Order: sequence, then structure tokens, then C-alpha cells
Amino acid sequence: MSTADSAGGRPEPSAVPVPTADGSMPAHLWRPAPGTASGAGVLVFQEIFGVTDYIRSRCADLAALGHTVLAPEIYWRLDDTDVDESHPDFLQHSMAIVGRLDWDLAVSDGQAAFAHLRGLPGVDRVGLLGFCFGGGLAWSVAAREDADALVSYYGSAIPQLLHLAPEIQTPSLHHFGLADTFIDQETVERIRDAVAGPTTRFETYEGAGHAFDNPHPVFHHAQASEAAWQVTIDFLAAHLAGG
Repeated sequence: MSTADSAGGRPEPSAVPVPTADGSMPAHLWRPAPGTASGAGVLVFQEIFGVTDYIRSRCADLAALGHTVLAPEIYWRLDDTDVDESHPDFLQHSMAIVGRLDWDLAVSDGQAAFAHLRGLPGVDRVGLLGFCFGGGLAWSVAAREDADALVSYYGSAIPQLLHLAPEIQTPSLHHFGLADTFIDQETVERIRDAVAGPTTRFETYEGAGHAFDNPHPVFHHAQASEAAWQVTIDFLAAHLAGG
């Protein structure tokens, strides 16, 4: 079980193994404080930098809202995956790591994590939340599993995965910055058209670049981050509420 830290009562994670066809994948599990459980689980997929302090902080934020949260170590099959974000070449190093990843295996691992979270006691509904690389991974898992909600922050692989759009019936929320040099506005509009539907919400943010929710100074856009997180909280609350 997770514990709460002494400073502010925020849940702390437990290390848990997630069974896969190739062995146990390491993952981090946050349980909400007693009496606060929403009955919902949120499966969080990392950026290319791994399950960083930033990703862990977002997981703790969600657990503080009453959700059970699972963050799998998607790089578990690879070596040399530690990223020093203070190093000038940290982005290039991270791109090299993700370039060694087998995408199909990553999606399969995501499905295994989904099944694990869905099977935990007290979890009746499961939402998917992914950041950057993880946004595309969450999208792919949503095409294969019956999730209750999908939130993608600037999903970097989605432009190459638009053929999956008809297979995704999950209510979805997409966030994109309009100053993103990695996913330009024309591509953002292609994604908007592909995902359009009565259960889709699409949000864009003026002046925000790629990875705007990440607190690293290279990426962070405080106004967009705050606004998007509030929308995310409200969207998950609406779609993961008990029936």
C-alpha cells in the first residue's frame, strides 16, 4: 500500500511488478488516502524521459484526488535509460533511448499494465493519461482496451496513428500547444479532424510549446500547464465517476 508523506499528506508510491509475457515489468502504484478513494484508476504513461520526478508528482496529484494510479516503467527491457535533465544533451539522449524501443512491445506492456490496474481491489473504472510519447501510447492502448477515459498531452506518435481513430470509442481529451515546433498547427488540425466526435474534447493553448506541462525551464508554460491540468481533473472526474 502507498503511504502519505509527513509534509503534506500526499500519497507515496509502492513498487509493484506487472506480469507480462516476458516477465515482470516494474511499476509504481499510488493508492489514495483511506476514505478518499474514488473507485477509479488512472494508468499514467511517461514522457521519453522516463518515470521522472515530474511524472511521479502528477501521479501523486491524481492519487490525492482519490484515484488509484499506476505508472509502468515502459523502458524496463532497455539498458542505459537514466536521463540527467541537467545535462545539455538530455533531449538527444532521450530520443536515442526511445529510438531503441520496440513500439509493439511497449503497447503490449501498456495493455498488461491496464489489465493489472483494472484487476486491483477497489478499482471499478480505468482512465488512461499519457504525456508526449506516453500520449501516443495511451492512444494505442485505448484502441485495444475498453478504457473509461483517455487524456493525451501533445501525443507525439498520434499523427502516425490516426488510422486507429475509428477503433477508439473512449471519451477523450487532447491538449496541444499552438507554439509546438514538434507538432505544428497543421498537424494539430489533422488530429482534431480525426478525433472529432461527441465524446471528444480538444484544447489548444496559445504560446505554449511542446511538453508545456513539464516543469523543466526548457519546456514549461505555467499558464497553459495550470489551465490544462484543471481541464484534465474535471474531465477525469466526469468520466470516471461511479455509476
